[in-house]
Amino acid sequence: MATTDRQATALALAHALSAAERGLAVLPLSRTKLPALRSPHRDDPVPARPPCHGECGRFGHGVYDASTDPARIRELFAAAPRATGYGIACGLPPYHLIGVDLDTKAGTNAPAALRELAVRHRFTLPATVVVLTPSGGRHLWLSGPPDAVVPNSAGRLAPGIDIRGAGGYLVGPGSRTAHGTYATAPGTAHLVPAPCPPPLLRLLLPPPRTPRRALAQGAGRHGHGLVQFVLGAHEGQRNTRLFWAACRAYENGTGPALHGPLLDAALTTGLTEHEARATLTSAARLTGHHP
Repeated sequence: MATTDRQATALALAHALSAAERGLAVLPLSRTKLPALRSPHRDDPVPARPPCHGECGRFGHGVYDASTDPARIRELFAAAPRATGYGIACGLPPYHLIGVDLDTKAGTNAPAALRELAVRHRFTLPATVVVLTPSGGRHLWLSGPPDAVVPNSAGRLAPGIDIRGAGGYLVGPGSRTAHGTYATAPGTAHLVPAPCPPPLLRLLLPPPRTPRRALAQGAGRHGHGLVQFVLGAHEGQRNTRLFWAACRAYENGTGPALHGPLLDAALTTGLTEHEARATLTSAARLTGHHP
């Protein structure tokens, strides 16, 4: 490994240890911003059900490797000698970190969209840690309450706004990637993650789940079976089942009437609203309808 690579790894470890001192759980990342350690289960003939999240005692479980223990962090980086950055796990104490990722994709203005949301829902963004990304975007660090589980989402609030919550991670400042280095915005390095404004937190939380029986009854007699089919989906089947059910509904002439019940059922299984609506739209178009 080149000297510059060793230096990048040593620097990433130093930044990771510094973050851990602040109570932030960290894990090593590669230049691609992905976890630097490969899964120890990648060659297993049959994937474990439920998936292993580190119970096997080995490294390579992504965000579930994250730790605040300096000794463990050093072991993680020793096992990942090509790591050039580190991730910060979201949703864990003491901050229950929520990351608001304001992207700079073509045709979007994520900061403006967030300001519009703030005006519409009457909240003010507090002074907090801001991390600048190599692409010109920024990550806002917010603290959530311990009893709220904020899910990860992409574009659900508005185009270009992604959320990192429980089970997700943020690239830590000081990390070097293939596109550049992440850095704390001037004047924010000394701050701690500020509490997420309650109106924004309500937007980030998933909608309350409707009891399955009520969802099926609300679909009417003809749609009962299709809604039950979606409700029975497990992880890895949810989009497929929703797409199939929506296609059958449109073919039977009940697509518009079942749009709401199928959407609610998909949300109940764990799909995001953005994913569910996109799948319903695809089914409508495939069957020659306009959603």
